[in-house]
Amino acid sequence: MSSEPAAAAENGVRYFLALGEAAADLWSHLPQELQQTLFERAIVLGHRGERDESLREQLAKFLHDHHDRTRAR
Repeated sequence: MSSEPAAAAENGVRYFLALGEAAADLWSHLPQELQQTLFERAIVLGHRGERDESLREQLAKFLHDHHDRTRAR
């Protein structure tokens, strides 16, 4: 059995994490409409197994705490 599928899956995870980290890093510089689109898509994609709106609330708090304009200084 080849390890290529496992390596490809591992690389895929790495790429998605890097892309997500880049989006979070640039969040403050993105247009508000794009922020909203990314936020809503993240909720849809990340809602696997989540009950109610806990993911929405947690992600909103995370972004608020890390956003240049809303972060406590």
